[in-house]
This record gives sequence, C-alpha cells and structure tokens, in this order.
Amino acid sequence: MEKKKKLSLPMQILIALVAGIVVGLVCYFANWGDFTANYLKPFGDIFVNLLKFIVVPVVLFSMIDGILSMDDMKKVGSVGIKTVLYFLITTAIACVIGLVLANIFNAAGLFPVLDTSDASYEASAFGGFMSTLVSIFPSNMWQAFSTANMLQVIVIALFFGGAILAAGKKAQLCRDIVSSFYSVIERLMMFVISLAPIGVFTYMSWVVATQGAQILGSLALVLLCAYIGYILHAVLVYSFSAKAFGKLSPIKFFKLASPAMIFAFTSTSSAATLPVSKECADEMGADKDIASFVLPLGSTINMDGTAIYQCVATVFLATCAGMTLTVPQMIMVIVTATLASIGTAGVSGAGMIMLAMVLEAINIPVAYIGLIVAVDRLFDMGRTCLNVTGDIACSVCVTHWEAKKKAKTAKK
Repeated sequence: MEKKKKLSLPMQILIALVAGIVVGLVCYFANWGDFTANYLKPFGDIFVNLLKFIVVPVVLFSMIDGILSMDDMKKVGSVGIKTVLYFLITTAIACVIGLVLANIFNAAGLFPVLDTSDASYEASAFGGFMSTLVSIFPSNMWQAFSTANMLQVIVIALFFGGAILAAGKKAQLCRDIVSSFYSVIERLMMFVISLAPIGVFTYMSWVVATQGAQILGSLALVLLCAYIGYILHAVLVYSFSAKAFGKLSPIKFFKLASPAMIFAFTSTSSAATLPVSKECADEMGADKDIASFVLPLGSTINMDGTAIYQCVATVFLATCAGMTLTVPQMIMVIVTATLASIGTAGVSGAGMIMLAMVLEAINIPVAYIGLIVAVDRLFDMGRTCLNVTGDIACSVCVTHWEAKKKAKTAKK
C-alpha cells in the first residue's frame, strides 16, 4: 500500500495564505475584525515569538559555524565585501525603479492629493551614521542577545569566529561546541518552520479583516505603484542575477524562494523569516557557510523594498505638498535612501526613520508622513517580502562568485 505524499511546505504555506485571505474577507464583510484580532492573531503572534526566540541563536551559531567552515579570514572578508556591494548596488537600482514609477503615476494624475491639515508625524531621533556605527559594537554581550540587536549579534559572531580561527588547534573544543549547538538549533528550527502555515493563515486573516477598507481607500493607487515597483525589482534584478550568476531560471528561483517570500509578506519581519530563508537558500544550492553569513547580514542591512517605498512615498508626499521634484532632488533621494539603508540598520522603525531623513533632505515637511502611516503595514508586507527575496538571491550570487574565484585560483 503506497503512502500518501505529504504536501510540501511551500504548498502548505500557499494554501494557508489563500485560506487566510478568504477567511479575512468573510470576517471583513461580516464586521468580525475584532474576532480575528482577539482569537486568530494571537496564534500568529505565538509562532512569530517562537521564530524570534530562535533567531539570535540561529544567527550567532550559523555565522560562527560559517566562518569556521570557511577556515580563512580572507574568504570571510571577500564574502563580506561582495555581499555589501551587491546590497548597495541593488538598493540604488531599487531607488531608480521607485522614482521612475512614481513619476509616471504622478504625471498621469493617478496620485490622490489628500488634505494635509490633519497630517502629523514625529520622527524618531536618529543620531547620524557615526552614532549608529558606535552602537553596532556591543558593550554587553548578554544585553545584545536579550534585546535581539542583530547588528551587535553579527559583530559578536564575527569576533568569536575570527578568534577561534586565530587560536588554531587550541580552540578545537570551541569548534566542537559550536558545531554541536548548531546541529541542535537546526533541529529546533525545522520544528518551528513546520508551524509556518498556522502563522501565515492567522496573520493573513487578521490583516485582510482589519485593513480591507484601507486597501480600497484613497491610497490604493500609491500602494499599487509601490507593489509594481516591488514586483519589477524582484523580476528584473533578483531573478536576473540568480539566472546570470546562479544558473537558476526565474520560475525555479521564485518557486524555491516562495516559502520565505510568503512568510515575510505576512510577518513583516526579515529577522523572523531568517530560518525559512536559510532553508530556501539551501534548496537553491547556495553554499551553507556563505548563506549563514549573507542572510543574517542581509536581514539587517538590505532594504531594497524600503528604498522603493521611500521613493514612491516621497513623490506622493511632494505632490500633496504642491511640490514638483527636480532632477537634483531625485538624485539626492537616491543617494540618501541608499546610504540610509545601512545608516539606520538595526534601528526600531527604520523604514519611517529613513523616510523622514529623505523628506528632510529635500525640504518636505516630515509631518506629512502622517498621511500614509495608517497603511504602513500594507507597504511593509511587500517591502519585507522583497528584502528577503534579495537576501536569498545575494547568497546564491556570492556562492557562484566565490566558486568561480576558487576555480581560477586552482588553475594557477
């Protein structure tokens, strides 16, 4: 008697997503939004809490294990440089896509001009790039773990990984401990990931049931513009780079990346999606050591989705302020958004802080953010999905570049 084939995780997540939308729409039209918030969303919160619970150990041990497996600090540096350059270049391209689309929508008169009299928003304090640079280096290791400060956790992993490599044979016990802990964390991670369909279903039901009215509201075209940008960037930049360097067809790339994309879309957290992203990168053939390094770094500094959102929001808010952006101002938006993507990394509410910085750079009142802050979660779903897709594409590309470099070295 043949065993019934178990549905794959991507298929389970896709079914959960569709079911969540259907249930959410029913609850929205039946005015049961409170039911989804009180009885469905808590199960999604439990799942996200479990993911957050394992994120710090996953990042810490996967990065240290990845560094030890590379067995060479030069290779760690090489991977790091390629990763940061990939993220900076794709972020600049994302800004261009966002600005072009926003200007097309604006020229066609598709952006609504909203009443700005009630707009209010107070930007969180941002001390500048140097202040952020100082805060990256932890003064208390345990505090970095307890607050889940991912940039600090990455720095701790880099220091410990480098120190264990430098210590040589004397650090064999540390190597064994890291390897053993990482094996345990991987098992735990697989169990938590298996619960993903529950998290996707409950969160999607809640979002559709409570945000349905605003999707159909006056900001629908601004949302549409941002989402066209997200889709174009994913197809033109990520799937193209995965095809050109990783030899993956766009269809295969998106099929294998879909579990992480769907979960990022519903959870709006790149860090919480890390375990799922790692599984997807492994399926694509990304080197495990490189993926262990690239993905945690990407979840912290790769903000292509946020860059597109900023550019669309900036043009829209300029329209509301009665301004027309000049070419120099658009260049300023691209430069500010690209640099801010790393400058605000790890700061709570980074997307809004980055938008505030961009608006200040071209003299648009920051208070205007209040016009779109109510639907920020809807923008956030798409931009987080795009960011996570970029992290996975980067791990595939860097794997290929490092393999090519190794092959060239072997020929000499």
